[in-house]
Amino acid sequence: MLARRFGDFATAEDAVQEALLAAATQWPVEGLPANPRGWLIQVGYRRMIELIRGEQARRRREDLVAREAPDDRQHAPPADEELTSERDDTLVLLLLCCHPALTTASAVALTLRAVGGLSTAEIARAFLVPEATMAQRISRAKQRIRSSGLPFRMPDEAERADRLAAVRQVLYLIFTEGHTSTAGPDLRRVDLAAEAIRLTRALHARLPNDSESAGLLALMLLTEARSPSRTGPSGELVSLADQDRTRWDAAAIAEGVALVTRALPRGPTGPYQVQAAIAALHDEAPSTEKTDWPQILALYEVLERMSGSPVVSLNRAVATAMVHGPAAGLAALDALTDDPQLAGHHRLAAARAHLHEMAGDRDRAIADYRAAAGRTSSLPEQRYLTMRAARLAAETGRATA
Repeated sequence: MLARRFGDFATAEDAVQEALLAAATQWPVEGLPANPRGWLIQVGYRRMIELIRGEQARRRREDLVAREAPDDRQHAPPADEELTSERDDTLVLLLLCCHPALTTASAVALTLRAVGGLSTAEIARAFLVPEATMAQRISRAKQRIRSSGLPFRMPDEAERADRLAAVRQVLYLIFTEGHTSTAGPDLRRVDLAAEAIRLTRALHARLPNDSESAGLLALMLLTEARSPSRTGPSGELVSLADQDRTRWDAAAIAEGVALVTRALPRGPTGPYQVQAAIAALHDEAPSTEKTDWPQILALYEVLERMSGSPVVSLNRAVATAMVHGPAAGLAALDALTDDPQLAGHHRLAAARAHLHEMAGDRDRAIADYRAAAGRTSSLPEQRYLTMRAARLAAETGRATA
């Protein structure tokens, strides 16, 4: 809201941070205000004014604000105005932050950092780039917004499709980080996954005929439905093949299947719908062995042509192994070895270890599991990969003995 009013994203971010700091120190002493959101906006607004006035370009910036803001918005609004109401403006905020001056990748990265609750390191891992590269990308995005002179506003008809695509990607990456954390002691961040699903439901409710928004919601529901059996009693990761499928959320699966079934014929077909169809095939199968792997492989081939993502290519290689055998899957993985985004990534090493294990090559599987464990920042994944290597090493020792 401050960015929309003043047109200065970086200063608005600083003002909001200071308002949050003030809340963290004052609220425990003075008690929670009747309208916490309105309190934050009021304090942030006042701090924004102070920051603007403290700049050497105070007069120029105040003139800019005066030109862009109507006269009745020149003073802090009373607490009962629309801006301090309790309605959920998060989707509007996502659309505003996907600024027209930015490329989609930069808009998504900036929005994830400013709104989505992800750290720069988490965003970098999502984009398969170094953290320093992502930090520079976010910094340049802020500078580009400032230099463009374009205000934060809702998209017009010409911008709408691109802006929605960016918002969907933001929601997808928030959910992905929530479903499987890329770092830390926990496999999941339940708060992020739940918020991503809530916002995607809201997006689908506003755009019920948008097939990709329906596909994205279906994908989230079908993926999250497996969460009850993804971890063991001690929080350890349980692979898809070993999960107790009776514990999966049947209602979420039914809803997800219904969503993607309605969306696919309506078209146009996009990558989220294809991913949802893959997830539905996994969720409806009684076991890994009885999964329709040929259909999953065919869908990954379609998805690969749509997205060109190296992660999709990696998943397609695993599906190839399930259909044509581990040697074919390993050959497909070899083609990805020189991909700069996957080189040194733990998922490539983990996939190779899994396929070597399928092929009966324990020594290579052990080496790859250990390599994968050393490359991930997620402790549950690290423990899982280390235990797989240890189990194979123990079996190899018994066979040798």
